Amino acid sequence: MTSNVDEVDRGDAGHEVRRGPKIAHPHWAWRVDPSSVTLKLVMAVTGIVFSLYVLVHMIGNLKVYTGPADFDAYAHWLRTLLEPLLPYEGLLWIFRTFLLICLVAHVGCAVLLTRRAHVARGRFRRRGLGLRSFTARTMLVTGVVLLLFIVFHILDLTVGVRPFASTSFTPTTETSSDAYANLVASFSRPGVAVFYLLAMAVLGAHLVHGLWTVVNDLGVTGQRARQVCVTLGGLLALAVMVGNMTIPIAVWVGLVQ
Repeated sequence: MTSNVDEVDRGDAGHEVRRGPKIAHPHWAWRVDPSSVTLKLVMAVTGIVFSLYVLVHMIGNLKVYTGPADFDAYAHWLRTLLEPLLPYEGLLWIFRTFLLICLVAHVGCAVLLTRRAHVARGRFRRRGLGLRSFTARTMLVTGVVLLLFIVFHILDLTVGVRPFASTSFTPTTETSSDAYANLVASFSRPGVAVFYLLAMAVLGAHLVHGLWTVVNDLGVTGQRARQVCVTLGGLLALAVMVGNMTIPIAVWVGLVQ
């Protein structure tokens, strides 16, 4: 038997305190709204997924330095994985769907935690808390910037929607890929290249604090283990940021053309 009636307790002064709806059960009950611990764990797991994804994605992007043939072959290979067991782009769409689910969960948990933090803090703000506190307080802002960048990046280099994509964008087909030429044409536009560089800087800052938070939220308590995990997280963030930044710069100086 279930009930959607809000639980009402009486405080010390006799005032009614509503604690939110519960679902009743003969043996146990749970709150409809997830606890902050649950939200943090979801964010930690999905954060690890995104961190590994951007690392692998960066490694794949660096194949642009091997030339057009290799880079185009790599882009085509991603779309033909597990054929003929799966159709063309089948595995890619499964992975995209998984990432979208993780993204919705990550953003949703971030919004809920931020709202709860604002309610708990009230109208008073602490000041002079240093760089780490600044990165923590701007995580939602950097997350929004990255979300906008993801949308732009997909419209630019995946879908080819103008004016986001270059005028010379060539769609990928089942038999051909022009990923190299599309990338060079996109980064040849100064505004796009600068936006990409700024987005990578934001991504690096987001990853540094996010992975530091993951270490805490997953309960890594040993001093050496914490140091190793935090160091690895910082190196991952630095590698992703610097590795991706080199590509538009390489297009600018003519190393990739």
